[in-house]
Amino acid sequence: MTMRTHTLGTTGPQVSALGLGCMGMSALYGDADRAESVATIHAALDAGVTLLDTGDFYAMGHNEMLIGEALRSASPAAREQAQVSVKFGALRDPDGNWSGYDGRPAAVKNFAAYSLQRLGVDHIDVYRIARLDPDVPIEETVGAITELIEKGHVRHVGLSEVGAETIRRAAATAPIADLQIEYALITRGIEREILPTVRELGIGVTAYGVLSRGLISGHFTHDRQLGANDFRAFSPRFQGDNLRRNLDLVEALRKIAEEKGVSVAQIAIAWVLAQGDDIVPLVGARTRERLAESLGALDVTLDAADLAAIEEAVPADAAAGERYPTAQMAHLDSER
Repeated sequence: MTMRTHTLGTTGPQVSALGLGCMGMSALYGDADRAESVATIHAALDAGVTLLDTGDFYAMGHNEMLIGEALRSASPAAREQAQVSVKFGALRDPDGNWSGYDGRPAAVKNFAAYSLQRLGVDHIDVYRIARLDPDVPIEETVGAITELIEKGHVRHVGLSEVGAETIRRAAATAPIADLQIEYALITRGIEREILPTVRELGIGVTAYGVLSRGLISGHFTHDRQLGANDFRAFSPRFQGDNLRRNLDLVEALRKIAEEKGVSVAQIAIAWVLAQGDDIVPLVGARTRERLAESLGALDVTLDAADLAAIEEAVPADAAAGERYPTAQMAHLDSER
């Protein structure tokens, strides 16, 4: 398979049509297998996936070190094509609690220095604050990233989970490659104002949560037991009646997938791909098996009738429950 590529916005890098979100290999979705994680990153690179996404706070640096290990042991050709997108700014304590975000220029440069060391790279391809710091103007945070670009430590400025007003202010400060934000069949809030804004400004989208943390993958079941170290054990969409209603949507989607001879995950990813070449889905595959399934979405073509059937099966705003617990929703500038 020859991997399709897209340019992130009008000023960003050329990347693979699918990116690999690596968070689940280290944190928030229960235990993961380190060897299988490294093998999955290698398999992604060998398949032509160039974009690896992480955050410096995923398991307190573990995820960056994991990616660094995978890059060191990858083939020279694979290592050369790899592009790393890093989110920074989240503040955590040794017990794993969250205590806000830090977008001060000095903090931005400090975070970058540690990321470069953990990743074992000489530059970060796209650098973005994970959530808006309400106490620091976005212009100051973006300005600090621009200084890192001028010194060769970073290539492009990205944004994450911010609303239209913040996007405009950031874009007036420096060229913005992309906005990373949750976008899926059951998470479509960006369509109202955020997506038109980034398209007006020539900013790409890297969409995370395209399978809604496995909820619409076709593999999640009512009786699945989640550990205390799994974010989904506390996520509103995975609780009680919400879970039952959401899995009913998945079953409606499954009927369409079966008619096309593809999996539920593949049709859900293909739907995001069909929303525009300016959107690059990040698939959170933790194993080579799930990666192979996700890559199969690139071969799924959805025509107007397919899209209409999907829309009827899973209408916008059909999901039951918020995408994060209340405390975390409060940090989302994109939801204001």
